[in-house]
Amino acid sequence: MFSGVKVLPKPDRIFARDFEWRHLAAFVERGADSVQFGVVSGRRRQGKTFLLEALTREANGFYFGATQATEAESLNLFAAALSGYSGTAAPMRFADWDEAVRQLFAVADATGRPIVIDEFPYLSKASPALPSIVQREVDRAISEGGRLALLLCGSAMSVMGGLLSGSAPLRGRATLELVVKPFDYPLAARYWKVSDPTLAARLHAVVGGTPAYLRFLNGDVPGALDDFDDWVLRTVLDPGTPLFREARYLLEEETDVRDAALYHSVLAAVAAGNNTRGGIASYIGRKAADIGHHLNVLEDSRLLRREPDVFRPGRSVYRVAEPLITFYQVIMRPQWGLLESGRAEAVWADAASRFRSQIMGPHFEELCRQFASVEPVFGGLPGEVGAGALTDHARRTQIQVDVAVFAPAVPGQPRKVLSLGEAKWGDVMGGRHIERLRRARDLLAEKGYDTRETVLACYSGAGFEPALRSEGDVRTIGLAELYA
Repeated sequence: MFSGVKVLPKPDRIFARDFEWRHLAAFVERGADSVQFGVVSGRRRQGKTFLLEALTREANGFYFGATQATEAESLNLFAAALSGYSGTAAPMRFADWDEAVRQLFAVADATGRPIVIDEFPYLSKASPALPSIVQREVDRAISEGGRLALLLCGSAMSVMGGLLSGSAPLRGRATLELVVKPFDYPLAARYWKVSDPTLAARLHAVVGGTPAYLRFLNGDVPGALDDFDDWVLRTVLDPGTPLFREARYLLEEETDVRDAALYHSVLAAVAAGNNTRGGIASYIGRKAADIGHHLNVLEDSRLLRREPDVFRPGRSVYRVAEPLITFYQVIMRPQWGLLESGRAEAVWADAASRFRSQIMGPHFEELCRQFASVEPVFGGLPGEVGAGALTDHARRTQIQVDVAVFAPAVPGQPRKVLSLGEAKWGDVMGGRHIERLRRARDLLAEKGYDTRETVLACYSGAGFEPALRSEGDVRTIGLAELYA
């Protein structure tokens, strides 16, 4: 009926995504003569559908994009799509998903081509038995020596994460588990074709690395740094653009979110800098024990992430994972009525200081941690990169280290600190910043850390005092180096 599938070259229309395409192409190749089952997930707007449609098009496979519908309507839509793909003389009809999945696997075995079911959570929500049916047929295909390359894809991260976890029916069956993530910040700058690192950092603080947002704005990119304010006004703060309400949709599209107002309050608390469980609870007027479920849902949805304090085991902070949500919570949500009535210019002018302190400051720190995480910039590959606070009992104060870089842990040896860094978006950095870092290095040495080769790093978006560059144990890292 069909011939086998060879290794697939990535189409030119797909920007980057080499890692993802390599794994998907290998998955398809293996499925031409064996049983392969995979799960592809990722937050909305990351290009999963674009990637998977391209995959099935290149391999002449079957793609079905589910919609929010009843079980009966979904079955009818699925039957019509499978009939069209198979070229059957008479349209298929399925009484239930049990029959539909058996037929799907028969088509997969006959063709050796990839099968993609996108937005699988829509189907499993209306038909909770569907994962068990897929599991049974996967096991049957394996026992009978069939061939299959089945990918289930979805954007509801809490649902997709549960497909292969715990006692879920499909646990242990997957040969591919791929998460399509936003572009990292240097790649995002290339995608938006922005070469000015200051502009790139500001742009990333608003839209992050989500590729679909460029299409949302019809390719509208700030032409230069002095165009950034106007760009914000004509895009994300304009009620006539899709990006205006996008941050709301990101939350409301998650299937486990019931009380959207409370979840928005939790995100607002974190965006405002209240990033401990107690601080969040106090901000929203709840007890800390009462918000555990909401924090878990936001973590599972990849809208929040929990990061450990690298110096204090057992302590952690929460950070908003999507820059657009931070921008919405800090700038837009408090003035939503004015924005809807076309008062964006006044709102944006009033928000200038909040944008610098609550958005650009924390976002720049995160960019610096990402920079230190992927490059051996301090004499060795990093084992852990994070932030943390050190208590200076002698001076009755705390020292916040924005970028702490550790070497991989070696059993029986002291933990080696490759670098301690402070990050300032709007400050010219100088001696006072280095003194704090030197004191932090001394405190860690007293605690038994190996700080003999620790590099003190100053990260700044505004520049450095000339004397700082002559310090032998200090490295200065500006935006040009972050984006090099």
